Formats: sequence, structure tokens, C-alpha cells
Amino acid sequence: MRVFKKFLALAFYLLLSGLRSGGGFAQEGIDVGGKINLPPGFEIQLFASDLGMARHMAVSPAGDLFVTDFTGGHVFVLPDKDGDGKADQRITFAEGLDSPHTVAFFEEGIYVSVLDGVVRFTDKDGDLKGEDKKVVISGLPTGGRHYTKTISFGPDGKLYLSIGSSCNVCEEKDPRLAAILQYNVDGTGEKIFARGLRNSVGLAWHPQTGELWAADNGRDHLGDNRPPEEINIIKEGGHYGWPYCYGQQKPNPEFKHRADICKETIPPTVELQAHSAPLGLTFYTAKQFPEEYQGNLFVAFHGSFNRSVPTGYKVIRIKLVDRQPEKVEDFATGWLVEGKAWGRPVDVVVGKDGALYVSDDLRGVIYRIFYKG
Repeated sequence: MRVFKKFLALAFYLLLSGLRSGGGFAQEGIDVGGKINLPPGFEIQLFASDLGMARHMAVSPAGDLFVTDFTGGHVFVLPDKDGDGKADQRITFAEGLDSPHTVAFFEEGIYVSVLDGVVRFTDKDGDLKGEDKKVVISGLPTGGRHYTKTISFGPDGKLYLSIGSSCNVCEEKDPRLAAILQYNVDGTGEKIFARGLRNSVGLAWHPQTGELWAADNGRDHLGDNRPPEEINIIKEGGHYGWPYCYGQQKPNPEFKHRADICKETIPPTVELQAHSAPLGLTFYTAKQFPEEYQGNLFVAFHGSFNRSVPTGYKVIRIKLVDRQPEKVEDFATGWLVEGKAWGRPVDVVVGKDGALYVSDDLRGVIYRIFYKG
């Protein structure tokens, strides 16, 4: 781990210097409304547009891509039956929802996280229209700074739900805030699975170990380069520091008198550039990309909102060796041009075709990244 921390220090330097921490980019300036830079052999195309505030995606058991429209209250389905890399049509699976954020599939159910909980649909006739809407979880906290809900089903068949903090740095009165909760599939059995997570918007399960990995957004107002954003491996009962500390168990200035708590917290598995806002993440297990990408972790950086020099607005790759993080490098860049963003990546998923799909809530589109060689 010490070696990896040394690498991270170098990666931070390269990022701050405006250089790439990975190899050169041969596929530069591919135009999808703006110019995107990719590693050699990769290409990008516009998969779907007119998706409102396109947030998180999920691939159904049948291989169809679902995406939420957060402000519009929709869940859209984007089938690509002819396999040309472009959605055939935009089908409204559900509408009139309050801030839908994520979609997850379990058995016959299609679950959607909304502002105060989770609703469940079915699609027994296969027409890609939501049926039999049922409230599974309700009454979750809705106010404050971070109010989205992220859901994911674990290998154990449990439903995991992430809720961010209500503030930048504070002690929450409701223990469900800044935490990951665990439920039975029917919404019963609520318990705090892990805490001290300021805003873990992205959740992903390691394909070999079955561990839950989460991307956490750090606090503001400690300068441009503190604290680091985090990738955490979530352990049941674990405390990940917030609001008392950040990074490698460093006390927050507001809670120096509680610094003893930091010794009992779990430090991040990977530290990333401060204020880059990592959201969706996914492990690559398909075969469309070259072998070297197998098992790698891709993370969408939504981008900073209050850093003096903007950062993020890209997709990064975390190379794993023997299931351990070894290297962080840029994978898709170009949404930030001369300090101004023309796109904001939110989520990344691997499609049935093995391509990497990236949602963008600023433009309301989804991109498809694939390897052509």
C-alpha cells in the first residue's frame, strides 16, 4: 500500500500540472458535440440524446439500457436491437417520479431510488413499460446538501442504499445520513451497514471478491487540493471518517477535539484528486476491450463546482493487479476546455456488447466508448 500511496502522490502532481498520468492519447478530438480524447484504438459515439438530466444507468437482464432523468421524473429505456451502437428509440418506462436517481434489477423487480425511498416495478409483458408500482422503502431523509439515493443489490440478495450528508461538515442527528443502509429485498430489516461516508453516490460490487466498492465525495472549504476524493471498500460496521477526519485519518479542523475517533476509522483504498466529484463506477469484465482492461475499475468524474482551477469532467481508469489498485490514469477526457465544461460525466456501465456507456447530465446524453483497434 505504501508503494501505491507514492504512486498517488505522483499522480496528483501530474494532474495538477495538467499532464496525464497514463500513456499518450492517439485518438484525440473525436467529436460528439465536443472533442473527446481516448487511448489508442478506442472510439466514442453518441448513443442517445434528449434524456433530460441523465443520471445513473443500469443494464437489464435482457441487455436493455435504463437511465434515470433526475429532474424530469422519468426512467427511460434505450434498446439497441440492431446493434449499431445507437439507441433505436427512447421508451418511457416510468414517469411522474420524485427525483429518480438509480435503477437496479432483482428477480422480476425493477427498483428505482426516489427522493424519500425506493419504488418497485414489474414488466411482465416485456413492453418496457413499468407496471405494478409498489413503494418498497419510504420515509428516508430528503433535505440538505446531498439528497440523492443510490441503490444496488449485493451478491447476498440484500438491497444496499447510500444516502449522503445533509451538510458539508457536521454531526448528523439522523444516523441514516452519510451512510450505507442494508435492507431485505422487500424493504424490511433496515440497518446501518457502514457510516462516515459523506456522499457515496457510486456503488459497485467487485466481480471476484463480492466486496462493495464506493466512490465518496470529500468535504469543501479546505482549499483546492484537500481533502482527496475517495474510493472505499465497504466493510460491515465500518466507519470511514466523516465528519471527524478525511483521507489517511487526518482530523478535520472543526473536530480536532475528536481526533481520537480517527484512529478507529477505515482509510480509503484509493485517494483521488480533490473536488473532482467521482460518481458512478464499474468494474470491466467484458471482452470487447483489450485484455489489459479486464477487472479494471472505471470512474466518472462529474467535476468541481468551487475549485479555483476546475478539475474532473472526465472518466478515469484504476488498474487493478491481483485485485489491488496499482495505477490511476485518465481514460476519456475533453469535457473541460479552457476552464469551462461542455459536459459532465455521471455514470459508467458496461453494456451487453462490452462497450462502456457514459451518461452526461449537463447535455442529457449517453456516450458509447468501444475498442476498434
